[in-house]
Amino acid sequence: MKTAIITGASAGLGLEFVAQLEEFFPEIECVWLISRSVDKLASAAKLLKKAEAKIVPLDLCSEADTDKFEALLKEEKPEISLLVNNAGCGYLANIGDTDYKVQTRMVDLNIRALTAITAISVPYIINGGRIINMSSIASFCPNPRMTVYSASKSYVSAFSRGLEEELKPRKISVTAVCSGPLDTEFLDIAGIRGQSKTFDVLPFCNPKNVVSGAYKAARKGHSVHTPRAFFKFYRFVAKIVPQSLMVKFTKT
Repeated sequence: MKTAIITGASAGLGLEFVAQLEEFFPEIECVWLISRSVDKLASAAKLLKKAEAKIVPLDLCSEADTDKFEALLKEEKPEISLLVNNAGCGYLANIGDTDYKVQTRMVDLNIRALTAITAISVPYIINGGRIINMSSIASFCPNPRMTVYSASKSYVSAFSRGLEEELKPRKISVTAVCSGPLDTEFLDIAGIRGQSKTFDVLPFCNPKNVVSGAYKAARKGHSVHTPRAFFKFYRFVAKIVPQSLMVKFTKT
């Protein structure tokens, strides 16, 4: 039974990944939906028309819960065709201005959990399978006031590139999706809405378009997907302008 696994599936972009999955991957027969809230996952499951939904309530910041995930894979031995690492978080604040746990939560979820879920899943991913990792335009250059977030997303992009090379013998593609701002609950949780002049002027990405673009890029085996021409241009600029200069203009 071909299986997809989607983390952060209960809200925001995760719901879009669930809603559009069958359109782009009609061969998927079972979808593991991962998040903390059973009730929200149950609502997300209703978006699937044909595929069987398996609700897997986990707190990915908990190593005990990632151990539960590993045990579940060993027990069920699914044939994973698609892994979507969508779970992540970000917070707007200078280092030292907030509880350090706010900052380390980004490391735990964006880096440790993503790495753990991927490492645990890889042995079960079928040859020719696909991995989608949600990165960000923040990975292109450090962003003061979101220093940890941008650093964590730089890790996601670099991790995706290296992982793709490792998995080439098995023809497993890895796509890093580097989206710009999205009008989702992420902005409120991060404390960004109305608190950042940069976000106020940046063009926003449409969640539906980001997900459809991510799925199309994964189907084509693209290593990186950056929605919108504006952010593609920013990615180019960030490559050629020294970071010592770029960082003066990327404060969030």
